[in-house]
Amino acid sequence: MMRHVLAITVLAAALAGAVWAAAPSPAPATGLGLERVAGGLQDPLYVTAPAGDPRLFIVEQPGRIRVVKDGRLLPAPFLDLTGRVRSGGEQGLLSVAFHPQYARNGWLYVNYTDRRGDTQVERYQVSRDPDRADRASAHRILSVRQPFANHNGGLVMFGPDGMLYVGMGDGGGGGDPFRNGQKLSSLLGKMLRIDVDHGDPYAVPRDNPFVHRFGARGEIWAYGLRNPWRYCFDRVAGLLYIADVGQNLWEEVDVAPVTAAGLDYGWNVMEGAHCYRSERCDTRGRVMPIVEYGHDQGCSVTGGFVYRGRRIPVLLGHYVYADYCHGWIRSFKYEQGVVHDHREWQGPAPGQVMSFGEDAAGELYLCAQSGDVYRLTWTVSEPRGKR
Repeated sequence: MMRHVLAITVLAAALAGAVWAAAPSPAPATGLGLERVAGGLQDPLYVTAPAGDPRLFIVEQPGRIRVVKDGRLLPAPFLDLTGRVRSGGEQGLLSVAFHPQYARNGWLYVNYTDRRGDTQVERYQVSRDPDRADRASAHRILSVRQPFANHNGGLVMFGPDGMLYVGMGDGGGGGDPFRNGQKLSSLLGKMLRIDVDHGDPYAVPRDNPFVHRFGARGEIWAYGLRNPWRYCFDRVAGLLYIADVGQNLWEEVDVAPVTAAGLDYGWNVMEGAHCYRSERCDTRGRVMPIVEYGHDQGCSVTGGFVYRGRRIPVLLGHYVYADYCHGWIRSFKYEQGVVHDHREWQGPAPGQVMSFGEDAAGELYLCAQSGDVYRLTWTVSEPRGKR
């Protein structure tokens, strides 16, 4: 365990200075546009696709997964779980992840809030019709009791290591009243990492950081999270980005190497890079955000993706994110521990941004509360020499 402690301390020190480098307001920028690819949806929350698949799969909060095929939204849902899902506020069907070998095994994993208000992660299998999943194939993977209706996290995603990651909020209630973020005996307020290819319903990877810690849950990969909405893996740089929604004052984006295990992102001792409960707190061993912003600029961060597509070369390698309340879209590049080229894009006005998504080609999408899903596009030529 000592090597984990050392890694956390070194990484925290390296990242702490990056917060202040990113503190100035992002530079205004133009050129980013939005192209609507689907409309009339009911609270779209996520967009994804299996590897090598040209279709788009859109998650609707009430419990449906819809398919955009050949540029057309299919009328029949790919999967309809509305009878199992409690939807409203921060509850509902929150994400879907396709197995890396989906073309061979047809497995997909969903994260939703059930009728009791608890988190369920389930596996389904595609039917003989490639545009329909078999609802009867449901297989429960993980169940987590939720004490309150908010802060469910809700994203499931396969990492570059083939493990299934599950982002869990602190259980809600405001201020983390049960201190779940720092409690290693609870799955709430954590990033979980499980192996769904070995064991039924899953196996705990032996290299997870708390496997041998007495009283700790072995599924935990990282802790100290309030409500990770959302996270992503940059498959080129080998980094994990987490957008963690703040309490009253600060929103944050955290970045760490994908291989860094056992990190503490600070909640509820810290909110962003600041002490939460008092003027003084112990920041040792805690990872500071690389970007934060106050509630004078927004109220709830909406995490996105690092752009690795081909349509927008000027955005290559930049992390794109938004704020739910203010509706702006920003991006920055993170290299060698430094944030640079931080921009706020002028022009796109989607309204309240619920979530982002990525297709199989690495192009980015935005889910708006209006019921529309947009593809990010480039509308003007970039000034010569600007990168």
